[in-house]
Formats: sequence, C-alpha cells, structure tokens
Amino acid sequence: MGLPTTTIVHLRAAGVSLALDLRGPHPEVLHWGSDLGDLDHDALEALAFTAGAARLHNAPDVPRRFGLLAGEDTDWAGTPSLAGHRAGRGTTPRLRATDAVVTPSGAADATGGGSVELLYTDEVRMLGLRVRIALTPEGLVELDQTLTSTASPEAPVYDLSRLTARLPVPSRAAELLDFTGKWSRERQPQRIPLVDGSHVRESRRGKPGADSAYLMALGTPGFGSRHGEVWAVHVAWSGDQQWFAERLPEGAGVFSAALGGGELVRPGEVRLTGGESYTAPRLVFSYSGEGLDGVADRFHGRVRSTRRRAGAQPLVLNTWEAVYFDHQLPRLLELVDRAARVGVERIVLDDGWFRGRRGDDAGLGDWQIDEAVWPGGLDPFVDRVREHGMQFGLWFEPEMVNLDSELAREHPEWILGPAEGLGSSFRNQYVVDLAHPEAFTYLLESISALVSRYSIDFLKWDHNRELAEAVRRSDGGSVGVRSQTLALYALLDDLRMRFPLLEIESCASGGGRVDLGVLERTDRVWTSDCNDPVERQSIQRWSELLLPPELLGSHVGAPRSHTTHRVADQSFRLATTLFASAGVEWDLTACTDAELDDLARWASLYKETRALVATGRRVHADLADAETALHGSVAADGSRALFAWVRLGTSRAGQAGRVPFPGLAEDAVYEVRVRDELGAVALHEVSGPAWFEAARGAGAAAAGAAAAAAPGADAAGSIAPAAPLRVPGSILARVGLPLPTLEPAQALLLDFVRVA
Repeated sequence: MGLPTTTIVHLRAAGVSLALDLRGPHPEVLHWGSDLGDLDHDALEALAFTAGAARLHNAPDVPRRFGLLAGEDTDWAGTPSLAGHRAGRGTTPRLRATDAVVTPSGAADATGGGSVELLYTDEVRMLGLRVRIALTPEGLVELDQTLTSTASPEAPVYDLSRLTARLPVPSRAAELLDFTGKWSRERQPQRIPLVDGSHVRESRRGKPGADSAYLMALGTPGFGSRHGEVWAVHVAWSGDQQWFAERLPEGAGVFSAALGGGELVRPGEVRLTGGESYTAPRLVFSYSGEGLDGVADRFHGRVRSTRRRAGAQPLVLNTWEAVYFDHQLPRLLELVDRAARVGVERIVLDDGWFRGRRGDDAGLGDWQIDEAVWPGGLDPFVDRVREHGMQFGLWFEPEMVNLDSELAREHPEWILGPAEGLGSSFRNQYVVDLAHPEAFTYLLESISALVSRYSIDFLKWDHNRELAEAVRRSDGGSVGVRSQTLALYALLDDLRMRFPLLEIESCASGGGRVDLGVLERTDRVWTSDCNDPVERQSIQRWSELLLPPELLGSHVGAPRSHTTHRVADQSFRLATTLFASAGVEWDLTACTDAELDDLARWASLYKETRALVATGRRVHADLADAETALHGSVAADGSRALFAWVRLGTSRAGQAGRVPFPGLAEDAVYEVRVRDELGAVALHEVSGPAWFEAARGAGAAAAGAAAAAAPGADAAGSIAPAAPLRVPGSILARVGLPLPTLEPAQALLLDFVRVA
C-alpha cells in the first residue's frame, strides 16, 4: 500500500477521539482525549497545523513534534521507545514509517473505534517494527508492537534493551496517581504532582507484585472518582514491568508530557537473529472526562466483553483458614455439610492434599494425592461435595517447588536458579523452570490427570515467591523471566484447551499477579490474603479501578482476622464481600447456629444482587471525610442500585449531611430500602434521620412479607408492608440524603429500585 501522503486519521468511540497524522516518516499523535465530534478534512488539517509549536532558543532548528515513536532521531530527550545494539553498534535507531493500513469502524454513531497498523523500517540497523494502535468500542486505546530483525543470519544478533510505548497527555494533566503495596495491603494509592523529569516504576519480581504500579494515571489537579480529566495506562503483562510518566521542559510540540510503559527486559533476555521477532506486551490506555469512575467504566466494559463466561461468580468456600494443613476427612465433610446449609455453591480444597505436605517446607512439586492422609483418594470428599450439588475446586502452586520433594531430588535441573547455588528461599520454596520442556509436560499431565479424575471445576493457582536470580540451568544460565512468563501463559492456555469448562483463579500470595495479561487466561483473581474488612474496603476499591468487581475474590473470614488480628462485626464482614466475587474463608464447624443463619441470609442476598454487581457500573462518591466511603453498583439502565455507606474509623467530622448518590437516573423515582439482613448496624447517634428510619422500617416489612409468602409460611404471622419511601432520582443524585453517622467499622446497605 505504501505510506499515505495526505492522511489524518480520526478514530472515535464512546466519547473518545484519537487523531493521528500519518503523513511523513514520523506519524504523530495529534489528540488523545475527549471526543472532538465529526471533523471534516479542513478541520483535521487545522488540528494538524495547530499542533506545531514555537521554535525555542537552544533547540533544534525544526520545532519538535510528538511522534508515535520517541528517540534521539526525533529530538526527544526523554525515554526512548527502542533501545538495543548489535555487538555494541547500531545503538541509535532511525525507524521510518513505510506503510500504513487504516481500518475504520464504519460506525455512524462514533461507538466503534477502528485501528491503524504502521510498519517502520531501519535498513541501516536492519530492523522492522510493526505498530498497531486501536480504539476499542469502549473507548480504550490498545497499543501492540512487534520488532523484527531483518538482518542476514550471519549478522550479529540484535540485543534488545527496551521496547516501550507511550501516548501524549496535555499540560493540564499535572497530578500523578499510581499504586504500591505489600502482602495483605495491595494496591494502595500514592499521588504526587507531575514535575519535570521521569517518574519511573519497575517490577523485578518475575510478576507484577503486591507493590505493582498497577495503573498509572495523570489528571487535572484534584481529580477524583467523579470529576476531573484522567489519562491512564496499564501494562497487560504478568512478568517484569516498566511504567513511566515524564515531562520535559521543552516538550514536543503542543505536548510536554507522556505516559507509557512496557516489559522490563533483562540483559541478554531478548536476542534477535535474522528473521526473529519480539512482541511487546500490550499497553492499554484509558481516558475519562468524568474522573476515575470513567476510567474504570472503560476497562470494565472491555474485560467483560472478552470473558469466556460472563456474569456473576458462584458463592465459594475455601478451606484454607478453616483447616490449614490439618486435613482430616470427618472435619472436612462436616465443613462441606455446613457450607451447603448456608448456600455455598463451590468448595475449594486448599493447600495440604498432596504427597508429603504437612507444612510449607515439603512436598511442593509432587502433585500426587497423599495416600497417608487421603487413603481413599479425594473421592469421599468430592463425592460429598457433589451430593450437595456443589462444584469442586482444588489448590495448586505449579510454578514452585520445595527442595524437600521428589521433584527437586530427581530433577534439580528443573529448578530456576544458578547452578552454583540457590539464593534465599521464600516460604521454603524455589521456582520450577516452566520453559523446560520436560518440566512443562510433567506439570501439564499431573494437573490434567487430577482434573480428569475428579471433573474439577476450578483451580486456585497460587504463586508464593518472587523470581530472584531467575537463570535457566538447562541451557547454561540464560535469564528466564520472560520465558517463564510465556511458559505460564502456554500452560494455562493448554489446560483451558483441554478442559473448556475449567475455571482458574490467579493467586500470588494474594493479589501479587493481577493484570490483564493473566486475565486473558483466568476467570477470577484472589484480591488479597487479607480478609479484614477494614483493609478490604480500600484494597477492593482500588483493585476495581482496572477489573470489574465480579472477578475480585472476597471472602468473609472469622471474627478475628487471620492477617491483622482485628476483630470486626459480622455484618461489616459480610457487607464488604457483596460488591465482589463472594465466598467464605472460615471454619464453619466452629460457628453457632445463629452465625450460620446470618451466613444463609447473606448468601441469599448475594445471589439476589450478584447479577447487578456483575453487570452494573461501579460508582464512588467524592467525600471530604477520608474515614467514610459511599460506593455502589448501578444497573446500566438505572433501574436498580445497591450502595454501601461505610465508616472505617472515627474522624473530626460530625454528621455527614446530604450525600449525593452518583450514577442514579435523574429522571426516575426510586423506592429506597435499608437492607438489614446482615444484622444490625451500630449508629453513633440516638437515632438516624427520619428518612432512614422510614426506609429501615419499609425494608424490614418487605423482608418479613417475603418470608411470610415463602412456601410453608404462617399467613397469620405475616407483616403488612409499610408504605415504601419514594424519592426522585434528581434529589438522590444531585442533592443526596443526610446519611446516619455510623460507628467505626460499620457498613449500611441501601437498595434503590426504580418505580415504573
């Protein structure tokens, strides 16, 4: 086709515009942000013409422009898009666009997006680069790159140092948000002003890690959940990562800052001989003119549209915090029976079922059932699960090995680490080299045999250590982080191909591997090992900035948290799980009948509302008091919404006053009910506002009427429903309701149903 000489491409979708100038050897990004409307040829020419900047002192004689690729040859002094060399030479690439293919969506309503595929060549350095930039129907920008060595086989290899991608952001985006964290406190936000220079985040853990940047965003100062412009990027990759936001004083045309990232390539990890290619991880960019909720809307829509099985998740019980390594069949059978009583739909048998596994220091890697503990195999346990009509899941950690295991003793060459001696262990374990063909086959066949034998519905796939000194013994010590990540993807892909109905959860010491790369191959993530509801409110809130809530595992634990030892009311523990993929991580054999009855009511409420959470929009109010939160799930058509009013701790603030409920349809009228099936909520006042008492009374009456109408109910004992509280959506969304002051660690559930 050749490179267009007159083409300015304008892609539009879901309120976003992406404009690219393809004329010349350095295609430019003219605009990424709010929808510019239907621009004709003259308007696009004006957009391109006004992208030119002033010619500065002590600067190139030709004013800088913001090319899609950044490098010294385009006078960009910041992070280059491409870096590498051939035996110490060819260090300054000069890629020029030589071909372009434009695929417009053809959608008249500007919801379809489209794509541009560009081919760059550098004949001197013998490189070719294919770049595909697409605007999805949800308004996300997806950017893919593949670098190919076009050299002859005799030429020196091309040692790649980096291949990153970036998009421009305007100067008004002057505040930066990204994330950090640690075990049991993942995805904690950190905000700083954007200043001159580079803000760079790197993960060298062989996985994103609990301290992953997760999502990097630039926005207008003070942007929040519901206000401000925000530009964000996510690196869809499960290995080592790079992220950056940078601003140069001289800028590049009308842009002064860039946002981007890619894979962190270790020395010697990517070496391209003639004809070989490297495909970089996909970068996904999201723009919102309505704060962080708008960013999340786009990601949620995209993830939901690509799921194998969309919709809500079953209610699960995981055995870990109930029994740990103490696998005794009578106790586990009682646990299954009690789980069935409260309404659990899936049982997952966690760590401790395989050979030699009585603690965390032995057995890992020997994926055969321990007959000393399970003399009849898992059959009696699985049979009881099936008798109750529940699904069965099993815990694995295939990427790891204990040195005290048959696998390590028989195949030391399968361990990923220096042959001259391994470094520190994590949880008494090391890493299996998944890229070793025999190790890969062993794991695939061992897992497949158990999935086939027990018709396993669900795998909890754990990853409890980092990849330090990840060198491959089998080929003389080459670096193995990238090959490990690709082998993981291949292993997951093969299992899903063999067992199309099998579901897999990504767990990595909790939420240490949560990214869109692994989500292409898994069906749920374990958000955090911390079930403390106070911590979980924050962890879940920020995790759902990228992932829709129905993919975030959230389990109710014992009154005293396993990780923090904080004691929390049962109603708060239960309410926190409703806005995610709910489950139980609690020894039900030690529960009282009253606690089991509470769990049964919670299970019923989860099943009633999970479709709303799994399809609705997540919304968050911007509140001045950091100790409070108002968040909810609102149906796409505004017909229903479930909100949680949360107080985490005490504060100087008195009464909350009127708090608007974001996302409700302003032209509707809603019936308002307090959902109190989970137990009483403690108030820090004598009584709540009048509307609250009315809504609580209506909710209790409705619940009583529903119970009385159930089969076998005593009609004489039924409760006459109180008059429902009805409030116009315009008042709820714009003015709000005065919310009661809760005691710390309490959550109030409010149900809004639109009146026909």
